[in-house]
Amino acid sequence: MSANVAEIIVETLQSAGAKRCYGVVGDTLNHFTDALRQSDIQWVGVRHEEVGGFAAGGEAYMTQELALCAGSCGPGSLHFVNGLFDAHRNGSPVVLIASQIGLSDTGSQFPQEVDQSAIFKQYSVFCETVVSAEQARRMAALAAQAALAKRGVAVVIVPGDVMTQTPDNQLGYRTHRFSYSLRPTAQALVPAVEQLNKGGNITIFAGAGCEDAREQVIALAEKLQAPIAWTSRAKDFIEHDNPYHVGMTGVYGLEGGYHAVAECDTLLLLGCNFAFSQFYPERATIIQVDQDPTHIGKRYPVDVGIVGSTRDTCEALSQVVKENTRSHWLEKCRKRYAKSLEKSAHQSRDSQVIHPQELTLAIDRHAAENAFFTADTGSVNVWMLRHIRASQQRRTLASLQHGTMANAYPQALGIQLAYPHRQVIAMCGDGGLTMLMGDLLTLVQQQIPLKIVVYNNSSLSFVELEQKVEGLLDAYTELKNPNFGEVATAMGLWGRRVEQEAELDVAISQWLAQPGPALLDVVVNPMELVMPPKVEAGQVASTALYSAKAVLSGRMDEVVHLVKSNFLKR
Repeated sequence: MSANVAEIIVETLQSAGAKRCYGVVGDTLNHFTDALRQSDIQWVGVRHEEVGGFAAGGEAYMTQELALCAGSCGPGSLHFVNGLFDAHRNGSPVVLIASQIGLSDTGSQFPQEVDQSAIFKQYSVFCETVVSAEQARRMAALAAQAALAKRGVAVVIVPGDVMTQTPDNQLGYRTHRFSYSLRPTAQALVPAVEQLNKGGNITIFAGAGCEDAREQVIALAEKLQAPIAWTSRAKDFIEHDNPYHVGMTGVYGLEGGYHAVAECDTLLLLGCNFAFSQFYPERATIIQVDQDPTHIGKRYPVDVGIVGSTRDTCEALSQVVKENTRSHWLEKCRKRYAKSLEKSAHQSRDSQVIHPQELTLAIDRHAAENAFFTADTGSVNVWMLRHIRASQQRRTLASLQHGTMANAYPQALGIQLAYPHRQVIAMCGDGGLTMLMGDLLTLVQQQIPLKIVVYNNSSLSFVELEQKVEGLLDAYTELKNPNFGEVATAMGLWGRRVEQEAELDVAISQWLAQPGPALLDVVVNPMELVMPPKVEAGQVASTALYSAKAVLSGRMDEVVHLVKSNFLKR
């Protein structure tokens, strides 16, 4: 008996390396899930498709192998949008099978009809509709190939009536994988070499494009005696065991990285697509290396652009640039970074208050050396990037490009399924957790041993900070939260709540030791501010204006608490 379209697509994607598919069954998807049932691909039924999109993105990001999602027509596939937009911007190879109403009803405003192509083409590397059975294998193979080669989301739209058709004939299309280098010509390197040979204060700013170039970047830094600042997406590849790294700049960063970038004479951008122009140096010569020509000068004007992979370009530069024997600039930046990192960790004077930095540092102490960490967007993400220590095996993931809420534990769900014997820790904000809390039931139903910690400050704290910096009274950010430990217990997870600093270490040990899914609810200081590496005069004035408004509104106690929490900790 000939295979139908659903079976052909499943077979093709399994051959391309897919191991799991996330979604919610039903309607136009039923024949596809039946084909999955007969395959080696695991179906992971979630309670909300957005969670499935995040989970597939988390799995694919860490494994760099194909992960799948499948949605029913209309609302089912639309629920994936936010999770898959995030996966795409993170560079995760994911294929979405978006089932559609029947071809005969298309264009008639049939119930649940949605133009999925117009939606998913915005953020995908491939988006095509299968309109005949003969196309099925070809479209599935090309989608998987595009997702893996271009590192993004590929979408195959399949009408429900096409799903059950069998082709009259079909060619043996399959997914191909590629390995190649992208080395600039010798002539293209000349302007960069001339500038680097002038010496002075040279800083390397490393981005996500350094993923496969760690050794080459450090070797070039050694030859130039250049500090390495890094973007948040480069943490895993650059931070650990690196005598040249000085941390991040930007809002998430600290003084070491900020001054290394802002005060240099020459800035060498390596695979770096850092978006915030106010943190670039005003008078430095800027050299940018990127394998995508459209990224050159995209974020900030540059003087020299080089198209090439970071790995190949650094290797070439190391062979021709002069060795710098002066390390004063490097040592100055390193000392600044060490001092700012220690200062940002803040030990509390008040044993009744748990600062989020203290919680993060405690998790860092107890976590395994090969643990995975995810963090929700906002202040929790800052604490992870600053205070979770990188190692050769540890990995981190956050929604750094898309900046969405509710990403942490859904991403971690997919990572835990891909790595069942490694520790996976989701660092969640209370707002993020409650936005998609229903899929805690998925952890219980499938016994996924994920560890979730909730930074419970009863507020949308990063939004509060934005409002205060603009001189506004914080409004509509308060959250009336339950005891999340008790909620977790009621749902079938291990759960506990911590309110005292003295309880923290024991509670974290118990939480991480649980064999199944576990949630730790930690009440943290609601007045904690994320202090940027440089506070502008306008920010000070605006925060002062907030303080004045708060006093006049009868909220003097908040102002006192704010000052004590952020300026009188030591």
